[in-house]
Amino acid sequence: MVTWSRTDPAGAVGGSRVMEVACDESGADGENLTTGNTDVSAHGSVRMPVEVASAHLQEIRNRIRSPAEEYKANILLREKHRAVLAWLLGADGPIHGHAHVHLTEKPFFVVDRVVALLTDRGPDTARTLHREGPRSFGSERWREFLESANNLLRTRRSPEAVESPVDPFFHAVDALLLMPSPEPVGEILELLARARSRADSYRARIAESPELFPVLNPLMPAIVHTAAHWRREGLPVALVHDRQNLLTDERIAWIEERAQLAGLRLVVAREDPRVLLADFLAGTARKIASDELNGQGDAELTELLRPYVGVSSVWGDESSWAALGPKARRIRPL
Repeated sequence: MVTWSRTDPAGAVGGSRVMEVACDESGADGENLTTGNTDVSAHGSVRMPVEVASAHLQEIRNRIRSPAEEYKANILLREKHRAVLAWLLGADGPIHGHAHVHLTEKPFFVVDRVVALLTDRGPDTARTLHREGPRSFGSERWREFLESANNLLRTRRSPEAVESPVDPFFHAVDALLLMPSPEPVGEILELLARARSRADSYRARIAESPELFPVLNPLMPAIVHTAAHWRREGLPVALVHDRQNLLTDERIAWIEERAQLAGLRLVVAREDPRVLLADFLAGTARKIASDELNGQGDAELTELLRPYVGVSSVWGDESSWAALGPKARRIRPL
């Protein structure tokens, strides 16, 4: 069991000092990243003692004064509780310097993953395609391409699906190639069009082992990035995470190895006040970031969120990232 003090952010596990960080996510649609309920997912993490987090939750209850038994992020997003949200995220608030959020712009994540899988090109290439695609081909054609890419990459398919997703994806690519586009976009599409063998190989691997790492689900890479953020403190990191069906024993083992974790355990969110605070951060961050992405940003809330946003967030839209992207900051000692 991890023990804490107000002055030491690390607990003692088996005689070794380990930083325990609590996490939750918001905006999960599984592998449906193009027609789901949200266009942004957020993975929040909080580092503080359990008893301190519990006191902060009580303060939130005292300020909101709602009869609800279980508080979730949506209650903080109500206009009448805006002052409470501003306090929570503000520089003098309880989680400032003790929390972090990893954002994922879902449509860009799809483009990034399909480019990486089929071309070996990096995020810069994906970002070029993501930014220029809608301008070059129009929203409808671009949406068809995104949906076909989503279907190509997802490991789980609907029971009604009878056609392989490989053909529709390459038909969508060919349709875009017939239209005029700037030279970088055309070059990227040509690379995708020549990658049929890679796509077939990928689908064959899924058929043989459907429990493979799901390349299209943002949660697992978000956890890895979260661990990397907290490791900068120089201590081994253990994560406490809200229960997720995706996090099977095999995938937890993969995350622990990939993220160099001292451990990852799943809990019921309402039983750990730190996880509830992480839920508040993830849920409010998802809404604030989505509004910014869609040109409906609230300048005050965006600026309040900015200190929490991780530099490794998966984001392709230029203008919204200029507002959301992190500034240099220091993690506050407890």
